[in-house]
Amino acid sequence: MRILLVEDNPKLSSLLLKLLTEHGYAADLAGTVEEARESLAMAGYDLVILDLTLPDGDGHSVLRMLRAAGQDMPVLVATARGDVTERVRTLDKGADDYLVKPFSPEELLARVRALLRRPHQALQPVLTAGNLALDPAQGTVCVDGVPMEIPRREMAMLEVLMRRYGTVVSRTALEETSTTFGAEVTPNAIEAAISRLRRRLEQHQATVAVATMRGLGYILAERGGSASASP
Repeated sequence: MRILLVEDNPKLSSLLLKLLTEHGYAADLAGTVEEARESLAMAGYDLVILDLTLPDGDGHSVLRMLRAAGQDMPVLVATARGDVTERVRTLDKGADDYLVKPFSPEELLARVRALLRRPHQALQPVLTAGNLALDPAQGTVCVDGVPMEIPRREMAMLEVLMRRYGTVVSRTALEETSTTFGAEVTPNAIEAAISRLRRRLEQHQATVAVATMRGLGYILAERGGSASASP
């Protein structure tokens, strides 16, 4: 499960990212409205934890953007705004839950679990490319219906590539994905992870492969396609 945390407080965001990753979630951070919009455009999320007071605007604009675009992933608003009028307004605008700061880590996790259990999560589309299928909700990857074991970091990269199947994904986009897992993010680390992913796909006889587009990034395409790339 992948979560976007929209929070501008450095200390709180660091604590929440650590909490979420320790409990098995892949979590990305956006500290502004603009960063939240960029993250939501780049990757698919199962849940958004949203602060309302952000340096460049109000979190309600992120909520409006999501719902206007027809994106129905759960949104848990976590904010210091605690009055009843604000709660009602925010829930009426499309938030799924509302948590007032300060809150306990246990309550946050319980609300996250509850939102992710809701039935519409099971309807999240399975991503497909060739004979490859990735189910973001279940965290599984299959080739011709046969499950493929894959580390979370590589799965997160594969998800980004599959969501933009046939188009180039920048190295920066994959670096941002990798920061979720607390590992060192260097050009060599990204290339090494991509190489492992390539081998894994080939070993499982996937009909798609990851190609390197020199100076641009990476692309997931049909194996043996015509894209000009280096292996």
